[in-house]
Amino acid sequence: MIVDKNIRVLYLDDEPSNLNSFRAAFRRQFTVYVTDNPDDALELVREKRPQLVFSDQRMPEVNGTDFLRTVHELDSNTIRVLITAYTDAAEIINAINRGRIYRFISKPWNEEELRQTIINGYEIHSTRRKLEEKVEELEKTNEELNKFIYSASHDLRAPLMSILGVVKLSELDPLDEGARNLFQLIENSVMRMDAFISSIIEYYQNTRSEKELKEIDFRGLVDEILGNLKFFEGAREMQYDLRIDTCPGFVTDLFRLRIVLSNLISNAMKFNRLDPKEHRVGIEIICNESEVKLKVEDNGLGIAEDQRELVFNIFHRADAKKSGSGIGLYIVKEALEKLNGSIELESIPNQGSTFSCTIPNLKK
Repeated sequence: MIVDKNIRVLYLDDEPSNLNSFRAAFRRQFTVYVTDNPDDALELVREKRPQLVFSDQRMPEVNGTDFLRTVHELDSNTIRVLITAYTDAAEIINAINRGRIYRFISKPWNEEELRQTIINGYEIHSTRRKLEEKVEELEKTNEELNKFIYSASHDLRAPLMSILGVVKLSELDPLDEGARNLFQLIENSVMRMDAFISSIIEYYQNTRSEKELKEIDFRGLVDEILGNLKFFEGAREMQYDLRIDTCPGFVTDLFRLRIVLSNLISNAMKFNRLDPKEHRVGIEIICNESEVKLKVEDNGLGIAEDQRELVFNIFHRADAKKSGSGIGLYIVKEALEKLNGSIELESIPNQGSTFSCTIPNLKK
């Protein structure tokens, strides 16, 4: 027999014999409160916080349905059980709708049925409380994450930009070759760190922000992205092959589309080979009324066959020698899912890679 005094049970009934029987049956197993007064019962709910509340249906001052409805308003997690000798269908429906009861028990009750109801009801109550606690923990974690993202976007990037500014100022003075190389290393490290922080911010914003649908100027968007990447390592030597439709009337979320294109283009620039005379990035955007097809290809390192599925996993890097964060393609895939789009990869090691995306027109 289970004995758990942490299980608190309240029973309201206008018949003293029923209360005495209930208390005698369960007081050794559980903490039991009984009363024939509805006001006293509600006070016990407030003070003792019983996990289960039993109530007779027909009483002179208040019916059980209305009483259990008030209990629900005081604590929605309380497991509410109606005990009644009547089986009128309308009364049962009313109790379900208004009292939000867990179950009915018929009079005269079966002691073992009541006992099992208490044990099962307590388990349900405990599960609800644990869920509430988890939700509270998640809300707290979410708030802490908000603060971290704010810190990453302001407190971390600001000193990086200050360092970069000092490096740029150093270029105005004549430097020997060794010093110039050191400053170049500092600049490259700052740019990589800033790119990683930006990726974290993009990931967070992609998961949290709502869609803001806009008509897209693809030519303007590509020009903007290439302009932002003009100081990217190797950008000066890069050759761009552009084929971009005007796509009038194409509507999607500009923020997430920018994430997709900027990550694919920067990846194509980053993972180039040292040996070819030309480092090439091809950008193709073809559209019709229902969708747009984006293609970004390069003549770079390529991706081995056993790595092609893995590159879309967070923090996975197909080439450990390169300085990528391993988060860019993961963000691309997540952003495309928000846009109801898809992505495919074709790649040949030491020849290059092609990423092809399909994004539907979200114009209503």
